[in-house]
Amino acid sequence: MAIYPLLRPLVFALDAERAHALTIAALKAAPIGAPPRSPPALANRVAGLDFPNPVGLAAGFDKNAEVPEKMLGLGFGFAEVGTLTPLPQPGNPTPRIFRLTADRAVINRLGFNNGGQADAARRLARRDRTRGIVGINIGANKDSEDRIADYETGVRAMAPLADYLTINISSPNTPGLRALQDEGALDALLERVMAARGADGPPVFLKVAPDLEPADIDAIARIAVTRTIDALVVGNTTISRPALRSELASETGGLSGRPLAALARQRLADFRVATGGAMPIIAVGGIDSAEEAWARIRAGASLVQLYSALAYEGPGLGRRIVLGLDRLRARDGFETIGDAVGSG
Repeated sequence: MAIYPLLRPLVFALDAERAHALTIAALKAAPIGAPPRSPPALANRVAGLDFPNPVGLAAGFDKNAEVPEKMLGLGFGFAEVGTLTPLPQPGNPTPRIFRLTADRAVINRLGFNNGGQADAARRLARRDRTRGIVGINIGANKDSEDRIADYETGVRAMAPLADYLTINISSPNTPGLRALQDEGALDALLERVMAARGADGPPVFLKVAPDLEPADIDAIARIAVTRTIDALVVGNTTISRPALRSELASETGGLSGRPLAALARQRLADFRVATGGAMPIIAVGGIDSAEEAWARIRAGASLVQLYSALAYEGPGLGRRIVLGLDRLRARDGFETIGDAVGSG
């Protein structure tokens, strides 16, 4: 992992999507290593699941559930695969991933490209579930005539294979998808999703966008609590554009990486207030260091996730953040990571 800074110029010489495909291929070829032991004080129980540490791999890295065990072996406390749709779909035309190197950011307009739930299910059915927590992120097909039915299909198909399910209604790259965050549509969606999950199904998380107005935040929080969603994932990429230096800043799609951090922190705080702290929150967006992860935990996140920062910091970043969090926990006098949640 220490050689990644030397390899990064070679990786960045490739098209971003090609580089990512080669990364997945290399991980598939690598032996499965045992997950490294996490500091005991970082263990945290969230939504009935025992996470060895709070640092997770966000959805989007392993779209087709090809390497979740390999990522757990790199030190992540959990890995989320997907987004998976009921039917395979190619996504949007290429090029569709752009590195904003000067900003340590990424813009993507992938559009839920994946091989479909049945294809991923065959791999997930073979995994050793004792090796760690794997969540499955599900979405709707672009051309679906009934997107809520797509989520019901996804829940029924993937629930037996998931430690938790994430309902992704926040991607900006599927036209109309974010309309499911509207109050009436969201209530109908979650009612049907929870019925499809059943009493014995895995926890259900809801992934929301950072581009929300205060009234939307209040409505989403209220419905999520009413429908007994197990956690909120806050948030996703943004269609907004903070001040950026890269010449690629005008590309359409969702922005992720370091420039998203301030907006993501604000949405975390907003949802913490809107839910009254009654629901666990998983913080995503612009997390690229132990200090940033610690700030999100102190602000109310029970867990954190990252993805874009791996392109800049390398595959060892998750483990470095884990160890850094334990140092920061001890420095600030907390016995466990759970004690620090919402303390700041």
